Amino acid sequence: MSNSIGHNLLHNNLLCSTVLEHQSKFNSSGIPANSLYQAASRRPVSIIPCATLAMDPTLEQLAGKYNLEGNIELQVTVGSSNTGSMTEVNLQVSYGTNSLLLHWGGIRDGKGKWVLPSRQPDGTKNYKNRALRTPFSNSGSNSFLKLEIDDPAIQAIEFLIFDEGQNKWSCFKIFPVPEDLVQVQAYLRWERKGKQMYSPEQQKEEYEAARFELLEEVARGTSIEDLRANLTRKSDRHETKGPSILEMNNKIPEELVQIQSYIRWEKAGKPNYSSDQQLREFEEARKELQSELDKGVSLDEIRNKITKGEIQTKVSDQLTSKRYFSAERIQRKKRDLMQLLNKHLSKTVGETEISFEPKALTQVELFIKAKEEQDGDSVVNKKTYKLADKELMVLVTKPAGKTRIYLATDFTEPVTLHWALSKRAGEWLAPSSSVLPPGSVSLKEAAETQLTTSPLADRPYQVQSFEIEVEDDSFVGMPFVLLSNGNWIKNKGSDFYVDLCYKSKQVQKDAGDGKGTAKALLDKIAEKESEAQKSFMHRFNIAADLVEQAKDAGELGFAAILVWMRFMATRQLIWNKNYNVKPREISKAQDRLTDLLQNIYTSHPEYRELLRMIMSTVGRGGEGDVGQRIRDEILVIQRNNDCKGAMMEEWHQKLHNNTSPDDVIICQTLNENGITKERLLSYDRAIHSEPNFRRDQKDSLLRDLGNYMRTLKAVHSGADLESAITNCMGYRSEGKGFMVGVQINPIPNLPSGFPELLQFVLEHVEDRNVEALLEGLLEARQEIRPLLSKSNDRLKDLLFLDIALESTVRTAIERGYEELNNAGPEKIMNFISLVLENLALSSDDNEDFLYCLKGWNEALGMSKGKSDHWALYAKSVLDRTRLSLASKADWYQRVLQPSAEYLGSLLSVDHWAVDIFTEEMIRAGSAAALSLLLNRLDPVLRKTANLGSWQVISPVEVVGYVAVVDELLTVQDKSYDRPTILVARHVRGEEEIPDGTVAVLTPDMPDVLSHVSVRARNSKVCFATCFDPNILAEFQANEGKMLRLKPTSADVVYSEVKDSELVDSSSAKLKEDGPSSITLVKKQFAGRYAITSEEFTNEMVGAKSRNIAYLKGKVPSWIGIPTSVALPFGVFEKVLSDDINQAVAEKLLVLKKKLGEDEYSALREIRETVLQLEAPSPLVQELKTKMKSSGMPWPGDEGEQRWEQAWMAIKKVWASKWNERAYFSTRKVKLDHDYLCMAVLVQEVINADYAFVIHTTNPSSGDSSEIYAEVVKGLGETLVGAYPGRAMSFVTKKRNLNAPQVLGYPSKPIGLFIRRSIIFRSDSNGEDLEACLWMKKEKVVLDYSSDPLIMDGNFRQSILSSIARAGHEIEELYGTPQDIEGVIKEGKLYVVQTRPQM
Repeated sequence: MSNSIGHNLLHNNLLCSTVLEHQSKFNSSGIPANSLYQAASRRPVSIIPCATLAMDPTLEQLAGKYNLEGNIELQVTVGSSNTGSMTEVNLQVSYGTNSLLLHWGGIRDGKGKWVLPSRQPDGTKNYKNRALRTPFSNSGSNSFLKLEIDDPAIQAIEFLIFDEGQNKWSCFKIFPVPEDLVQVQAYLRWERKGKQMYSPEQQKEEYEAARFELLEEVARGTSIEDLRANLTRKSDRHETKGPSILEMNNKIPEELVQIQSYIRWEKAGKPNYSSDQQLREFEEARKELQSELDKGVSLDEIRNKITKGEIQTKVSDQLTSKRYFSAERIQRKKRDLMQLLNKHLSKTVGETEISFEPKALTQVELFIKAKEEQDGDSVVNKKTYKLADKELMVLVTKPAGKTRIYLATDFTEPVTLHWALSKRAGEWLAPSSSVLPPGSVSLKEAAETQLTTSPLADRPYQVQSFEIEVEDDSFVGMPFVLLSNGNWIKNKGSDFYVDLCYKSKQVQKDAGDGKGTAKALLDKIAEKESEAQKSFMHRFNIAADLVEQAKDAGELGFAAILVWMRFMATRQLIWNKNYNVKPREISKAQDRLTDLLQNIYTSHPEYRELLRMIMSTVGRGGEGDVGQRIRDEILVIQRNNDCKGAMMEEWHQKLHNNTSPDDVIICQTLNENGITKERLLSYDRAIHSEPNFRRDQKDSLLRDLGNYMRTLKAVHSGADLESAITNCMGYRSEGKGFMVGVQINPIPNLPSGFPELLQFVLEHVEDRNVEALLEGLLEARQEIRPLLSKSNDRLKDLLFLDIALESTVRTAIERGYEELNNAGPEKIMNFISLVLENLALSSDDNEDFLYCLKGWNEALGMSKGKSDHWALYAKSVLDRTRLSLASKADWYQRVLQPSAEYLGSLLSVDHWAVDIFTEEMIRAGSAAALSLLLNRLDPVLRKTANLGSWQVISPVEVVGYVAVVDELLTVQDKSYDRPTILVARHVRGEEEIPDGTVAVLTPDMPDVLSHVSVRARNSKVCFATCFDPNILAEFQANEGKMLRLKPTSADVVYSEVKDSELVDSSSAKLKEDGPSSITLVKKQFAGRYAITSEEFTNEMVGAKSRNIAYLKGKVPSWIGIPTSVALPFGVFEKVLSDDINQAVAEKLLVLKKKLGEDEYSALREIRETVLQLEAPSPLVQELKTKMKSSGMPWPGDEGEQRWEQAWMAIKKVWASKWNERAYFSTRKVKLDHDYLCMAVLVQEVINADYAFVIHTTNPSSGDSSEIYAEVVKGLGETLVGAYPGRAMSFVTKKRNLNAPQVLGYPSKPIGLFIRRSIIFRSDSNGEDLEACLWMKKEKVVLDYSSDPLIMDGNFRQSILSSIARAGHEIEELYGTPQDIEGVIKEGKLYVVQTRPQM
């Protein structure tokens, strides 16, 4: 066999897989008889291939990889051995089993009979002298085999693969016969049989039979050339009887070829084809149509067959635009992103403002609560039963290992308890005499006890109660009934039964005070739950009744409704409790609730995000016959398809009385033939019969179920995309029992071209390549957004459409992850932008998301423009986006989780469902998908931009002992008895953080929204990913040592903790012109309450003030120094000794004594007491004089309130002497805390455009020739304080200060700004403590896309160079490396502080 033919066999021929049950008849080669033909009509069971491979030792290598059904892949390579003396054949099947055999033989001289090669792999057996059987080697999920052929006469091998374990053959056919010859042979067969009309199945059989006849000829040794010549002669002889193949080709209209091409492209998943691929597809489409003609199908029949339904429309659109084989892309409109801005501030109303009073506890509840408190935290079970207008409660506790059972009721008539104990459910066993309360009567299998009335001391209520204690742990329950006035009282016709053991839905600990929730509303919901469980109609009507009260409660009120509806949607609450309700009543209740929600959506924009989430848990509903059609149309299905009994009848009864969202799933899975018996039994109203339909029912039933799905979704699935689009665009049907007479009018005044946009979305909703779909979905959301803020009778239809579009973005992006496997960073960034846009469109407070989105657009432009800094800039946008996601997660946690915990406790919801409530809400939206995309891009950007080694998820400064573990999962249940820094080699993201853990460091990169990340942030545990294995190895080498971790947003600095170390190294103070050793000398009042900077001396103020004074007049004029005055050492003590503060002084003496006795709670009391000081009038007058003489504004000129604010700021500086850090650090190094003296540096605050910190020696490398600096927008508090995000950072060589090199762009989302004001800074002889502004700072969400420091290279170079030059000047002045703080205002640089660099 020639090289070209062999290559063609392996790469270009049609490959079809068929499966054969084991048969007893074999042909001469041991292959099942007629396998090629018989298998054609059989349904594939498994994929095990049969093939023919050409053997030619001159080939370099042939390779083929084929994707088979069931995701099984066959890979074959053919090539020469190393010596060149033989041919090697390697086969690999992605089908892991020990029972796989190769059934094979060789072919000589083109003859079909197999020869058996002498060189055989180990384990090969001779099969009846007709074939060889060789076992595959199994490795994991793959099977392997290598053949070596050394017989040069063997031109090919032929093989099947046989699964001995399943006793099944499969033939994977490679056809060496050209398709045009098969077409000729099929035509000749059709002629021979009288050109009769064939059904589609007959056509297929005839075509395969023609192919098989030619294969037999080839097997006998006939060459393809001889075959072609024979067929051509036959065709010529029949020329007068029918057209030639060429004539038939010419008969096919080009328009039909184009339509068939489109159908092929659509079935292939709408891939993007090259021009050559497009031409090949056209030819394949032509061949398929020619094949139909060859089978006797007329052109009219072909046209009717392929232009049914919507295909003609789709093809027409394609032909118009001449884009047959590329996924269409909509042209997105250019929009100002800030038009999407939402800055609605949600309002949370205090409990006292809510318009209804919290429900008072009943007498029975008070009784049971008292018993709970008596037995402590040992509740096993607690149940409440409503008995008409009376109440019955049962409490089970286990204090000290004994089981106590309390029963209480508010019946006024005497009640007798008829009861027993059970060792298994349903069993009645008589209690032993030791268990019986006094006065009980023992019966054969039970006991009777009269409930007693015995009010507790100081309790103003009476209930009838019962109490026993059971020591035998073998009892698992207590069945009982009540007897009163001669009437037996049961639990809805059944015995009462109380579990005595912990269950999965065990009672949670006391729900607490409901802090952070709309508690009164949640109490009301819990009270109504027993009614809501009856049916969806009851639940939705109750929810509608509570909507107004939720609105009065504000944000937390709607959070309460959302939590309740979410518990319902996730089946944590009962859907239907033996209550029959008509579908139309459910849809009417839904309609009522969603109408109320749409009205609030318009009137209260601050709650829109919560309202959208509530609506996503509720079906659309509808008045009139919307729900009634559910009942009517199932009868149509049963009548049309003669399926009135068994499963369909049970479903019919469920639909009539208890329809629910389950019915959408039932209909869908029936339609897909995927429903199981277990699934049917799991529903509230179980269906016991399995679906079993006749073959002749199938097509009609599937069609009717597809129509019925529309009706079910109209009620239950408001956010279903197709249903939502239909409701908005209008629908009319008069057909065959489904939606008969229904006419849904289109929503008026929709944007121009909107219907076509939605049609595009529907056409592409299942595309494998999702980028075009995502753009269409978001364009649709942008188009309807203006309509969502306007009052409209059809607003909820638009809302459900928007919710459906939002949800489809999420599912599309999850499907599109595979598309990104080999994608470049630009495509990933585009996906991030699309998902971020989706998130911004759904969020109430979306300003930060929009600025992130603008950042990604800028990063994409920089990347396409080949900017050197694109990756560095993109990394800053990525970091900021992560912070925005974390902020969003925190909002969910703050608003939803307390309500989930409180209501979950009241309703006995599963613990796990409560614990992960917020996480699941986050993952249900776009935030989780966005986080995964960021994780995918992050390492690419780090590598491209040569960035650092840490990703800090939870930046908390901690001290602890290092412990190294392999997996966090293995220690998640452990409790450490000392603060522990865990270095975990593997963190998956779903683990719990062990008790006692203060930090987790890992090389893994769990999602920022993963369970462990959320837990770390909420628990204030330091959590960081280290990308550098060497750094991680350093931590591991410190196992057992105590380290201090100081994380920033991008780094983790650590140091070993020793007893002699001062906690805050920054407390080291300066001499007049440099650093000095730490000594505390008590300072005295020098007779002045205030001094100017010219009077700053070592005896009067600390190093901070002295350094500022030292700079004045010594630095170049282009460096500004802010005006300063100070309240010197001793002023606090002088004020405290003033007669007006005598009471404060006396109280401080008492508190200091407590502190001396190690009562550290006194620290907070001392700080609060210091704030009670009054200002002596000499202090006020002197400070006013000094400030005005220095040109500083006097706060009192703006009113008495301004001075009081300033005075409070001064006292806060003094009070900071008694914060925990200052107190314990001085004690640690055995310094007298009383000697710590506090001056107050008063400086004018410059409303900075930018703030900076300079290190005149690079702290990362220790390079003294290099200056390192960081810059933020606004005040420096975001730089030196614990504000999230990174500052802009840069380095510059001192020899070339005009060439700064940017190391990182800023990711801090918040900037602080203030108008002209005063700051009061601590300036002690020891600790460097906090500063206090007396005026409120304005928090601004930053837009870096309009910041010239980021966008204007010349401006950036100018500012950064001036910062570097200032640092160099000040270092030269002091002669030592300096840490310098300063600001930039309108291009002018100011230095506000300098100190020796540590």
